[in-house]
Amino acid sequence: MAASRKSLSNKAATAVADSLARHVPPRARLTLALSGGLDSVVLLHLLLAQRRQHPFDLQAVHVHHGLSPHAGRWAEFCAQLCAAHEVELSIHRVRIARGDAAGIEAAARRERQRIFAALDTDFLLTAHQQDDQAETLLLQLLRGAGPKGLAAMAESQGRPGWQAAHLRPLLGVPRAGLLDYAQAHGLVWVDDESNQDIRYRRNALRQQAMPLLAAHFPGAAATLARAAALQADAAELLDNLAQLDAATAVAGDRLDCAALAALSRPRARNLLRYFIERQGQPMPCARQLNEALHQLLDARHDARVCVRLGQREVWRFRGGAYLAAVVPAPAVPVRWQGETMLAVPSAGVSVRMDAELGAGLKRAMLAAGEVVLGVRQGGERLRLHPGGPHRSLKNLLQEQAVPPWQRDRLPLLWCDGRLLWAAGIGLDADARAAPGEPGIVPRVTA
Repeated sequence: MAASRKSLSNKAATAVADSLARHVPPRARLTLALSGGLDSVVLLHLLLAQRRQHPFDLQAVHVHHGLSPHAGRWAEFCAQLCAAHEVELSIHRVRIARGDAAGIEAAARRERQRIFAALDTDFLLTAHQQDDQAETLLLQLLRGAGPKGLAAMAESQGRPGWQAAHLRPLLGVPRAGLLDYAQAHGLVWVDDESNQDIRYRRNALRQQAMPLLAAHFPGAAATLARAAALQADAAELLDNLAQLDAATAVAGDRLDCAALAALSRPRARNLLRYFIERQGQPMPCARQLNEALHQLLDARHDARVCVRLGQREVWRFRGGAYLAAVVPAPAVPVRWQGETMLAVPSAGVSVRMDAELGAGLKRAMLAAGEVVLGVRQGGERLRLHPGGPHRSLKNLLQEQAVPPWQRDRLPLLWCDGRLLWAAGIGLDADARAAPGEPGIVPRVTA
């Protein structure tokens, strides 16, 4: 038994050494996510030992969630531990509402991810281990995830929006091995009492399901982790297939619907999933993905196709599929009072009001009236040519091929209730400044 425990303990040291050799170049900047719990304390100890053979710059980060009455003590423990080893530590306090719509677990994860994404480092290291991997696989399986989700966690991965690569060097080490290592080296750590609360799904798996599985299937955690690795291989092959299909079907932010329709449904679904993921968006559930594919391929050619996927929407426009942000409810129009720059929240942009001679809108007309900027409400009309008709803004937008998801965020300018300017479309012909006449030129800025 003692030899077995020593083997597990050694496995942790070997895993970290091998992971650093595979992924971390010399002199890289590493930041350890240090909670103060067993896993992260062991990883800190292993990293300190490795600096002699594999030089790197090591820092640590602690996220103070404030959810436990002991959270302050945990932060102080991490500070003392890092000070004892001369490791720089940054502590970030976050606020998580107990009634957060995402749930406490998801809200805490969201805040950690936000902090980790902004870290100025080469690698962010977390102490996820083999039992975590097995639990993640089961959680994903119970959500009905496909190979991408069932691949669970990768040892090393880049993450959209992160400056650092995410490295999990202990992913192949069981929790028992970390405990043996900690006891063998006399390490001290803190225990989060919330880990015993089986109201949280992961804790329920850890405390109730996994021991039962292990009793009937020895080595269940290791077997599940191997299954996750096989799913990762399958997911990589699916990505490779999607890359081949995307070479002729995707151009920039457009996915060609005809090319999508030429594929079998499973292959088309795989390409659509890849298209969404490559734009840095969270993967939709299977029901949403299937509905998006159905609408893109089966809706009438003249139908307005728009499928909501969380904070994004899939649109079909002129034979292509596009991913766009959900347009928020229009805000109240803002009044212009002579500023050179004016934020238009409903359009999500600012408008610069440049003074120019013989260009733009008559300055005197704007000065004498009430000028507001906002977005379309419906029914707007605009005369672009002297003596020409007032035409509906809807038709003008269609003629200019403005995508439908941009139309409701197009900044407009009214003077005394009369539409004088639509960004990208033009000015009211009767309100244009004559040559040499003072004018105001509205220009959209990011």
